[in-house]
Amino acid sequence: MSLPQELSHTTLTRMVERLDLAEVGAPYLTLTGLAGSAPVGELRLFRGEAVSKVVYIGLVVPAIGLDSHMLFAFTPPDSAIPHFTLDSVAAGPSFAFHLDLIPRADLGANLAYMNAVYDPLTPLFEAARQIPGLSPAQIGPKQYALMSPWMLAYRADAEAFRQIEGPVQGYLEHWFHLVEQGIPAEAMPTGDLAGRDRLNRAAIFDPTIDKVWAQVARLVGEPTAARLRAVLRNQTVEEMP
Repeated sequence: MSLPQELSHTTLTRMVERLDLAEVGAPYLTLTGLAGSAPVGELRLFRGEAVSKVVYIGLVVPAIGLDSHMLFAFTPPDSAIPHFTLDSVAAGPSFAFHLDLIPRADLGANLAYMNAVYDPLTPLFEAARQIPGLSPAQIGPKQYALMSPWMLAYRADAEAFRQIEGPVQGYLEHWFHLVEQGIPAEAMPTGDLAGRDRLNRAAIFDPTIDKVWAQVARLVGEPTAARLRAVLRNQTVEEMP
């Protein structure tokens, strides 16, 4: 198993076991490449209660040196608990990742929420940025604006990538705590959380903002790429087709 696959699958397994998630399909969708009928990846889908929807998308194409694993865990639409995301990738000899807890409210207008949810991540964030062998990922300001300031998004050599397991598990453990204990009443944000989530997810998975979707479309075709985005944007859990 590759380093990105191992990191993603270990994280997914911890989620499934701790949150008692049920898988929809096995997998929900098998991905095939445009160049032939052989599988190049899969979309796995899980449902739960405290975490309503988990989506894993893996694409492995040795011929072009691609090994990509995307994981999103979505809390219910009306919840203030952030979503968890981990993206781990190998492209040839190089690695890349991003890790974040996606805010469910405007952080600038909800200081108590930011303090409760994100302050505990600061030591992990600062330590991770000091890992030798990391360099900033090439993503644009719009993508940063849609996530949190505590997002870790870096390219890495093999040794640095091995070391990010610590920050990943630290972020995950803090997220588990939020899911299981909730957010203090005095830190709860106000406003239409479900409406904001719908708009935020539409923007995060907008192919004009995140250029990775053009690469996905080249591999599996635009209709399949659009279907993947639709699953990620949808606030409810799909049934088997």
